[in-house]
Amino acid sequence: MPPSPATRRTDPPRQTPSWLRSAQSDETGETMITNSYYTQDVHGPYELHDIGTLDLEEGGTIRGCTLAYACFGTLNAARDNAILVPTWYSGTNKIIEQVYIGPGRALDPDRYFIIVVNQIGGGLSTSPHNTPAPAGMGNFPRVRIGDDVRAQHRLITGKFGLTSLALVVGGSMGAQQTYEWAVRYPAMVRRAAPIAGTARNTPHDFLFTETLIEAITSDPGFNKGFYGASAEVREGLLRHARLWAVMGWSTEFFQQGRHKALGFSSLDDFIINFMFGYFSVMDPNDLLCMAWKWQRGDVSRLTGGDLRAALGRITARTFVMPMTSDMFFPPADCQAEWRLIPGAEFRPIETIDGHLALFGADPDALGQLDRHLSALLAMEA
Repeated sequence: MPPSPATRRTDPPRQTPSWLRSAQSDETGETMITNSYYTQDVHGPYELHDIGTLDLEEGGTIRGCTLAYACFGTLNAARDNAILVPTWYSGTNKIIEQVYIGPGRALDPDRYFIIVVNQIGGGLSTSPHNTPAPAGMGNFPRVRIGDDVRAQHRLITGKFGLTSLALVVGGSMGAQQTYEWAVRYPAMVRRAAPIAGTARNTPHDFLFTETLIEAITSDPGFNKGFYGASAEVREGLLRHARLWAVMGWSTEFFQQGRHKALGFSSLDDFIINFMFGYFSVMDPNDLLCMAWKWQRGDVSRLTGGDLRAALGRITARTFVMPMTSDMFFPPADCQAEWRLIPGAEFRPIETIDGHLALFGADPDALGQLDRHLSALLAMEA
């Protein structure tokens, strides 16, 4: 297994001039963050694979780009049962495993070889907090959805030698990556299931995500991305959690007391002990890295801004599956894109849990997802 980003040697290439090598190794005071949340104890088991140097769409470079991934099931002799699941904002392979994968489920490891890949910036793969100075923390380069997908393609083809995927499926930012896969590598993706996400982000969603970013960066403890620990950005992470509570769930969720049904005595109890408890352990720079690329998710970058042309490239059997009460990616936004995908089906998930129905707290929503995914996997592709 390749070493983690936190322990990998960062010596410059031998051909680098000595004066530059000295400059790169000088102490800058900008160090990596040790965060016990991003560990095998919390999210394992997962593997690490160094895909090499990744040149980014925005012009930056990640050297020794390492992807964290988890596999479930066995690749069959025909090598045609592989499923790829990219992660969402703040999510890792562990929540995907716990909520969506298991015997008898649509994502059944007894039938399929399932690869869950953690996105760049998500905390387990190469991310701002685990990249050595001077390129880490607030200096981490801008990453786009297309960069994630190109990195995943290297993993899928190089590590596993795969030339086709039975299904690419993901929620939220995972849906953005699913669309990117289906448009960028149409011959490789046989089926696609974007859940609670769009192929091109909307102005409304861009603006809301900007408030998530500002909630963190406006905390004086953020210090332009060079803090000593996530706890120094406590107030920013708390504001960030409150904003997620506003938009992540739905008005009906709170009106019907769903937070109490989940075991929380009051709204304050829910905000502090669930929403803030969830986000407070995460690294602020990692969240910002993901938020920036979420804002700019857009498959039409591959076709000069023409969304119809981009979605027209998709040859995969595709189910578009919004959450009916989602305020980030409303069904109408998803439906408008569905109409541009050849042969696609529109399969909304009825739930009052909003966007965060992805967390799996609504068993009926999970049942609907399983039925739709099972139907998609049963189709010839």
